[in-house]
Amino acid sequence: MLYWALIFFLVALVAALFGFGGIASGAATIAQVLFFVFLVLFIVSLIAGAVRRPMV
Repeated sequence: MLYWALIFFLVALVAALFGFGGIASGAATIAQVLFFVFLVLFIVSLIAGAVRRPMV
C-alpha cells in the first residue's frame, strides 16, 4: 500500500510539473489517503503483535 501511495505522489509531482493542477491535486489526495490507511494498518499490526506475543 505504501508503494501505491508513492506512485500516486510521483504522479502528482509530474502532473504539477507539467501544469495539470486538477490531476495533481487528485493524485496527491489519493496518495495522502493511501498513506494514512497504511499508517493506521501498520500501527494496528504493531499493537496486535505486541499483545499476542507473551512477555519473556
